[in-house]
Amino acid sequence: MKVKKRILVAPLDWGIGHSTRCIPVINALISNNYEVILAADSRPLHLLSTEFPQLEMIRFEGYNMKYSKYLPMSLSMIFQIPKLLWNIKKENSALDEIIKGYQIDGVISDNRFGLYSSKVPCVFITHQLEIQAPSFAESIRNFNYQYINKYNACWVIDDEKINLAGNLSKPDSLPNNTHYIGIQSRFEKQEIKKKYDFLAIVSGPEPQRTILEKGLVKALKDRKEKSLIVLGKPEINTSNQIGNLTIKSHLDAKDLNTAISQSELIICRSGYSTVMDLAKLEKKAIFIPTPGQTEQEYLAHNFKDSGICYTQNQSDFNFEIAIAESKNYTGFNSKINSKTNWPSLFRLFESE
Repeated sequence: MKVKKRILVAPLDWGIGHSTRCIPVINALISNNYEVILAADSRPLHLLSTEFPQLEMIRFEGYNMKYSKYLPMSLSMIFQIPKLLWNIKKENSALDEIIKGYQIDGVISDNRFGLYSSKVPCVFITHQLEIQAPSFAESIRNFNYQYINKYNACWVIDDEKINLAGNLSKPDSLPNNTHYIGIQSRFEKQEIKKKYDFLAIVSGPEPQRTILEKGLVKALKDRKEKSLIVLGKPEINTSNQIGNLTIKSHLDAKDLNTAISQSELIICRSGYSTVMDLAKLEKKAIFIPTPGQTEQEYLAHNFKDSGICYTQNQSDFNFEIAIAESKNYTGFNSKINSKTNWPSLFRLFESE
């Protein structure tokens, strides 16, 4: 009997979006007879262990980058570049030990720069090749490509024709060994009776995640419409009721799929994983990008300019205005027929 190849899947720890978009990849690996080992930390660890309790899990320290309440995000990130470089070097050293200790045959890294090795085939997953940082864009792209090109393949999570990520996924030049792998969502469209008028999904790094949470609770708690807030905290399990507002700490993929399907309007960050989910489910949304996170700001304004989804800045959040304005936008109403040829992509791991 052929021994199953062991593939390590490790998502970045900035929010849980990198983990959620790895779920279809993990399912595809399992379906194609690979043994999957997961490596994560903090909330991604909790989320993936909940979704895949049968899989072996390694606690693998994340980058643990901090966001400031007061400094612009770009400036905050510049101050933390030495920390980022140290973490990349540290995880690269740790990977060699993991490959040896766990008999790993291949690595899939979702935006973790240091998970490349000459010992086994390694893949870098991203959607953001064109990083939105106008003042020093070329330097950041060079940094990005310098590490991506150390991998055997770069899998871009977008459909080359649909191009959901806009310029982020289709820059003028591409890294070596780039493959577009289609739009990846863990969800399936459901025809289901409406239960909630508003569903708010809270996500992203602190302290901005909590700031958004407080603003949404304040906006929804006294309304007559039925609302649900999902806090994006897979490490706890709580549920509260305030009038017509239900607040849940976390929903697994199946329950969140259902909640989005049975909600009229979604209020959320404009992270790309969320965008892919909403596109797959053909939903209407109001986007509130994480302040200073240029990728989310780009996506939100791109969909606003396209007449698809209304967006507001977190500092200007006014729910009444948002509801009124959102009526002028179509929502995601085009069927996403994005197919992925997983067996072809996985051939990389079959080379001896």
